Amino acid sequence: MVLFSGRFRDPRTTEYDFISLIIVRCPGCQETARVVPAPEDSDPGGRILFRPRRLICRGCGLSRVWSGRCVALPAGTAQPATDPYFGLPLWLQVATRHGWLWAYNPEHLDLIRRFVQAPLRERAPWYDTGQKMTLVARLPTWIKRAKHRDEILRAVSRVQASLVAA
Repeated sequence: MVLFSGRFRDPRTTEYDFISLIIVRCPGCQETARVVPAPEDSDPGGRILFRPRRLICRGCGLSRVWSGRCVALPAGTAQPATDPYFGLPLWLQVATRHGWLWAYNPEHLDLIRRFVQAPLRERAPWYDTGQKMTLVARLPTWIKRAKHRDEILRAVSRVQASLVAA
């Protein structure tokens, strides 16, 4: 168990670190479905973003394969987010008065929760090598503002409750 120390250090993760599992709304039964890397993908090389994906719904048995070349990453928080492959609505999202709060999977949502609840937020030093525009650095300003902390944490709790209920 990790104790909350009040400090958040940017782990330098990007959006691409969370796309190995995307929880979406199934187009067949409107329950939770998963978008995962296709197991028959024999090419371990190449960018993870463009590897074949499979949509799997345990509720209705729906299964689809994506092996296209076009990926549409969510471009903001003004409208509901969709997954980059099949264009299906994400399950882990909720509307707030500032915009849509969304996450691909529980680990992504947990990163947002840890960032928002921390009173001390540390970025990696500017002189350090590695990724500069991390997922945390790209969060919208309304999520980063301390005055919205309680509202964002309530929204995260609602999203987590929707996953538990499903």
